[in-house]
Amino acid sequence: MKTVLMVAEKPSLAASLANILCTGKLNTRKGLNNACSIHEWRGTFRGESVVFKMTSVCGHVMSLDFIGKYNSWDKVDPIELFTCPTEKKEATPKLKMPYFLSQEARGCDYLVLWLDCDKEGENICFEVMNAVSKNIRNVFSNTVTFRARFSAITEKDIRMAMNNLSHPNENEARSVDARQELDLRIGCAFTRFQTKFFQGRYSDLDSSLISYGPCQTPTLGFCVQRHDAIQMFKPETFYYLQASVGNPEVTLEWSRVRVFEKDIAQLFHSRIRDAREAIVDSVKTKDSAKTRPQALNTVELMKAASSGLGLGPHTAMQIAEKLYTQGFISYPRTETTQYSPNFDLHGTVRLFQNSSEFGEEARAILGDFNQPRKGVDCGDHPPITPMKCANRGDFDSDTWRLYDYICRHFLATVSRDLKYKTTHSNLRIGEELFSVTTNVLVDPGFTKVMTWQAFGKNEKSPFVEGEVVKVNSVRIAESQTGPPDYLTESELIGLMEQHGIGTDASIPVHINNISQRNYVTVGSGRRLIPTTLGIVLVHGYQKIDPELVLPTMRSAVEKMLNLIAQGSANYQMVLNHALEIFKMKFVFFVKNIANMDTLFEVSFSSLADSGKSFSRCGKCRRYMKYIQMKPARLHCSNCDDTYALPNGGTLRVYRELKCPLDDFELVAFSSGVKGRSYPLCPYCYNNSPFPDMPRNSGCNQCTNPTCPHSLTSLGVCSCHECSRGVLVLDCTSAPKSWKLGCNSCDVIINIFKDASKVSVEEELCEDCGAQMLSVVYKQERTKFRDGSEEKTGCIFCSEDFQRLVEKHRAVHARTSAPSRRGRGGGRGGGRGGGGARGKPPKDKMAQLAAYFV
Repeated sequence: MKTVLMVAEKPSLAASLANILCTGKLNTRKGLNNACSIHEWRGTFRGESVVFKMTSVCGHVMSLDFIGKYNSWDKVDPIELFTCPTEKKEATPKLKMPYFLSQEARGCDYLVLWLDCDKEGENICFEVMNAVSKNIRNVFSNTVTFRARFSAITEKDIRMAMNNLSHPNENEARSVDARQELDLRIGCAFTRFQTKFFQGRYSDLDSSLISYGPCQTPTLGFCVQRHDAIQMFKPETFYYLQASVGNPEVTLEWSRVRVFEKDIAQLFHSRIRDAREAIVDSVKTKDSAKTRPQALNTVELMKAASSGLGLGPHTAMQIAEKLYTQGFISYPRTETTQYSPNFDLHGTVRLFQNSSEFGEEARAILGDFNQPRKGVDCGDHPPITPMKCANRGDFDSDTWRLYDYICRHFLATVSRDLKYKTTHSNLRIGEELFSVTTNVLVDPGFTKVMTWQAFGKNEKSPFVEGEVVKVNSVRIAESQTGPPDYLTESELIGLMEQHGIGTDASIPVHINNISQRNYVTVGSGRRLIPTTLGIVLVHGYQKIDPELVLPTMRSAVEKMLNLIAQGSANYQMVLNHALEIFKMKFVFFVKNIANMDTLFEVSFSSLADSGKSFSRCGKCRRYMKYIQMKPARLHCSNCDDTYALPNGGTLRVYRELKCPLDDFELVAFSSGVKGRSYPLCPYCYNNSPFPDMPRNSGCNQCTNPTCPHSLTSLGVCSCHECSRGVLVLDCTSAPKSWKLGCNSCDVIINIFKDASKVSVEEELCEDCGAQMLSVVYKQERTKFRDGSEEKTGCIFCSEDFQRLVEKHRAVHARTSAPSRRGRGGGRGGGRGGGGARGKPPKDKMAQLAAYFV
């Protein structure tokens, strides 16, 4: 019997699809990566009996990155990033997704791909096909691999997709490859250069990364452009005549609206100030309407979520994705605003006729159904519509509010237009004309559902044509023109759509990025207020090369990428053309960076004038200054060198001890709430001295065999919680406290309270393979039980030590038993190579587990 492997984009989606498609007994098992499940059942495929295997990925399987040596910020000139080799790497290595897919593909004959039906989904299709290509023959053939296209997780849509399988679109997948490579090369080149340049000169930038993005930066440009308009705005005083007439009193609007010269206003006022009567020249009434909304697309959903629900676009789309995978709404990424002719509008309304939330409105609409307005069919997905009725108690507050909006918007599209009568009355006081407009509601229409758009004041016209009414007062009023307000997220989304910046999928990501990078802050009404850093960056780009921040450049690139997706342009030619343009711009930017630097000098403090004296430089032996503002750094004014430090904790000089490699004074870092601490050398932290020592590592990961503070000297055993780290003796708080801390995860074991000395010996425990510890007590009340002051033994196996060890876990640690796949107990195993010992026996393993709970 043949086997069909089916792959969805998320584990929850795979489960939903399996429950819909399964016609018999469904068996479910956990995958080897513990993230994805496999659902199996028997059925029919292409006229023959088969076994179906439904599983999933977790988003992209692979990501694009530079090959290893080009990931060094210090050793690689950013200009090389435009041409250097790249490679596909696992997007999430810990999931082992390519291996997982390859194993599940063994013995399979067909592949059916249930990825999201957009360009990113097409790209993931080919990532899955590459992963299984060794185990499914001819996987790139249209007779082996099939593509399911669907827009909602309903039985009708899924079964229709299964009965109308197509094939993956390679052109769309290639357009995503091109966008990934452009964003990687351009973004990294500019980001690395300007981050190193400015963080090496200024202390208070308050951002760990001074990033540039082909979409992100024009997005920021819109916000700064509005800020500049506000700053440059000069208010002007204007004057207008304000008249009130009748009883009850009605305030009239002057037909000339306003004038900017007070003398002229006084002239007009003098002509009518003594008037006691106003004549109603005309009263005209006309029918008016407010049209019902078009079908909902992604951009309108994000705008409504931000302006009406107070949800940022990034958060709104995360909630929409969750509603989609649970089957409550259709696919939330679409540009289309027109329902297809065969869409069952009546059936969708009937979903809500018994709802406690929408039932009354739904029943009324079914009794007086209106065809929706014509919109735009972009050929991607149907508009966003509800697919299943839910109750308020099914969701948290934010999820319900977004779902409620989607449901009400849909019901509004098939409701009547709001209708009202507008009456415009013209009055004459002397020789000056005035007017007043009133509105009377005729039919609330769709606002019965979208209640927040309900009709305003409902008042009849107080005048009859030819009537003479009493003038109560006429006066000169004075006011000033006001500046525009800061852009709201909703307005920014509209500008991005208008100028072709980003896609419906990436727009919320770009807005979220400029906020996280500290380029803008979100104010009241979700208005985006640029920070000093954001303003200076945009003004700097404008001084050097305005196209770097204008939307025209990215818009042109997006059009070229769309040509790849349509099969109208060659992938490599488009890629080379765009990269060559940005490479020339980068060279020009580097040569003229001084133009931007002059703006930074005015706005930020130099490193030389900031910070406090802290620890000694290993080169000149003078004190370096500690810059505590984000990102934390040490700066040597004499050598003009800057050294990055870990963030999110506290730093202190570590007993004036020095690194034996470079003579820099060691510092002790403590991560505070997580409880981890370790010593580090500022120079080694930024310039790894050994190939097997990761960049930005402390002494607890240093493999120097001669340093008394290194992993080699203080490592005790492999961490059996994360199976990749080593438990290292932490002496930074000694002799007040001693502890073992994993140099990879958050495991911590407090040991030997009040001991005066603890050291790691060369000998190994014969039972579990851990390094032996030597412990010395000098206070009478803290001696060992047998009265001795010094003992050597295994922290996990020696009975004398067990009562002196406190079980402890850091904040983010799990509470499950440790993995038994760990490397050898000795510290050699923790370095991924020499000296690995065998695993502890099972009884010692259980005992060891107690310290990680």
